[in-house]
Amino acid sequence: MTSASKPRPSIRYSSQTIERAERAMRCAPFRLKLLLTMVHQSVSLIAIAGQAGLHNQYTDKPLSEMTAENELLWLIQVGLLRREVDGQGLTDSFRLTPLGRQLVQKWQANQDSAPYQPTFRDRFYNALNRWLRLPV
Repeated sequence: MTSASKPRPSIRYSSQTIERAERAMRCAPFRLKLLLTMVHQSVSLIAIAGQAGLHNQYTDKPLSEMTAENELLWLIQVGLLRREVDGQGLTDSFRLTPLGRQLVQKWQANQDSAPYQPTFRDRFYNALNRWLRLPV
């Protein structure tokens, strides 16, 4: 077995971190297909915003570029995403973090339990965390 084929040990996150990240994704205007795509490749903001987001099945309605970027930046703050970097610096593309990959795997394993629908409580606590920028 080569070092490239060894499975990576998974990072352990606190239950509060996982709960906050799950809630943020449930409340985000993105569909699970966006995260599934990000498992394999980075996705540019242009592919998510506007009509392209609808066409790619990443959103349920067209989002302005500013709205899409603000939502993606929130998912960076909660630890689900990161900005892609190239030789010139930051790009307009986004990719999953290890936490994001763990949540996608969890949601794929529990497809019938509908973990993706936000409740009123989810929306309230997500908005409160965003407004106050609480880490947990």
